[in-house]
Amino acid sequence: MTSRSRHPGGTSAGQAVPGTASAELLRSEPGARPRALLLSAGLVSAGAVALAVGALLPVVRGGSPGFTAAPLLVVLALAPAVAVLYAVSTGRSGLTAGLVLGLTALAPGRLLVDLQLLADGSLAARPELFLADRLLALPPAGPGLWPLVAGHLLTLAAGAFAAGAARDEAELAGELDGRRRWRLLGPVLGVTGGIGLLLAPLGSGNAYLLAKNAFEGPTVAMAGYLLLAALLPLTVLVAVSSPSAAVGKGGFAGAGLAALAVGVPPMVAGLVVDRLSVAPGSVLVTVAGLALSGLACTRFDVAEAGEAVTGDLAGEARLPGLFWWRLVTGGLALLAAAAAVAGALTPVLKANGATPVPETPSRWLLLGAAVVLAVPALFVFVPRLSAFARGVVAATWAGVVLAGAAVLSAALSVTEDKAVDPALFGVDLPLPLPDKVGYSAGPGVTWTFVALALAAVAALAAVITGVVERDDSEDGGMDEPRANGNVLTPLVAAAVLAIAAFGTPVFTAPGYTAAGLWSDFGAASWGLLGALAVVLGLYALVVRSRPVAAASALAGAALVLGLRAAELPLVGSEYDGSSAGIGFWLALGAAVVSLVAAGMAAAGSRRSE
Repeated sequence: MTSRSRHPGGTSAGQAVPGTASAELLRSEPGARPRALLLSAGLVSAGAVALAVGALLPVVRGGSPGFTAAPLLVVLALAPAVAVLYAVSTGRSGLTAGLVLGLTALAPGRLLVDLQLLADGSLAARPELFLADRLLALPPAGPGLWPLVAGHLLTLAAGAFAAGAARDEAELAGELDGRRRWRLLGPVLGVTGGIGLLLAPLGSGNAYLLAKNAFEGPTVAMAGYLLLAALLPLTVLVAVSSPSAAVGKGGFAGAGLAALAVGVPPMVAGLVVDRLSVAPGSVLVTVAGLALSGLACTRFDVAEAGEAVTGDLAGEARLPGLFWWRLVTGGLALLAAAAAVAGALTPVLKANGATPVPETPSRWLLLGAAVVLAVPALFVFVPRLSAFARGVVAATWAGVVLAGAAVLSAALSVTEDKAVDPALFGVDLPLPLPDKVGYSAGPGVTWTFVALALAAVAALAAVITGVVERDDSEDGGMDEPRANGNVLTPLVAAAVLAIAAFGTPVFTAPGYTAAGLWSDFGAASWGLLGALAVVLGLYALVVRSRPVAAASALAGAALVLGLRAAELPLVGSEYDGSSAGIGFWLALGAAVVSLVAAGMAAAGSRRSE
């Protein structure tokens, strides 16, 4: 992929064709920073060699990997360097910079994941590097760990030199032009990979390897996986927004190759190592990495309607159209609602013995969130109502986050001290085992996790559908009126009420302590924080949105606030002596004010017609 060039007059030109004079001129453009790119390529190559050496040496003293993973790890380590060197040798400065930055963005998370081997290798789920065959307490790090650390640090250093070149490429490209719909698939893949990084990388029936998800794992590894889960979609979003198609492609490819280095080893371990099994987490990361790498090989730019197009236009006809994006948005939202229903109706907890299983009142709130999401999702398929319903879906997915976090919080608080039966892991002990006690997660927890993941992807698809809707409008949405300025007053009032509504309890009951934002912060508080962030984000976008989009966003925010108030009858009724708290009245007030603002925005739309 080549980069763009400027005409002498300063206007942005189209994509330079390989071998043309403009492409050759760009290669010698001072902004291309050839020395910086060569240095960054050298650092990436040195880092790749260090990662390959680390894969060949033991990372834990006296330990060994669970299978012969060295050839696979060497290939995964060297492949990004080969891609960077190819881009440099062919004079593709934008592609080189994007590749390096894509690799650099995920290097901090990968570094933390590897440093878990230094903190306590016995807790690291890294069978490709180390698999214990006996009980170990704080096993010492081996010689292979330090080349791994050096490899990630060298990759980070390479990004510092490539950043300037990427910025110059963006300036040469000018403003983002063309309808780049293939790029819009990238954020969906980034979020999918991020979700996979939060799940358990593999299944384990080995007593010496406890495969847990990111939130249940050891501290250092948890920080690494959380950082990877945040940086993968963020890197893809930055690549999408780059005016230079070459930098965007390189960012996709670099992030994809880095994701493959994280996802492929545990997936292969699950296939070949005894007592290990493949888990959805590594599969999602691997699929996202492959798809991002493949997406980097497609054409990012679509010719504008006024540009001359050669051929039979088949290239544009194959691009995802508005109909398909609406289908994806509605379908994902309905799947998320169905998973939420399953999470609400299936057991969240199961007893390991004869202990009675406690109820989880928050499941009724999750059921309500499913309804709030499913109803507008159905109208996404109706052409005349699709745009409005899509905007509502972009808000109501937060209800699944609000309720799902409460359900998972209830499950975690009960199961965190559960007993484990070593016989389930193939360990023979000479002494009789005690009776199993406590609780373990039931299928409702799994379905709730699935609902959260699908809801997040559905929200992203709804946002992308909105972008495609604007692209398909005659003027790209640039000349359409914005929401009435009078909406600002109720928006400010609704925002203040919403902050108070999510920060204060909706109901009170004897012996019950509600999760909060500035007191009693717990796992359920993350759901409150996420829902509040979505609502406030919608309020912030309303003043710059078209009237219909503003009205749909405000209606969706009102539904989320209504769901917050519905916690009183849905959850509070399960507690004896419950009564309405101040948060109930604040949530109702914020919902009413949001609906009033939505009506004002819709009225402004009718006046502008």
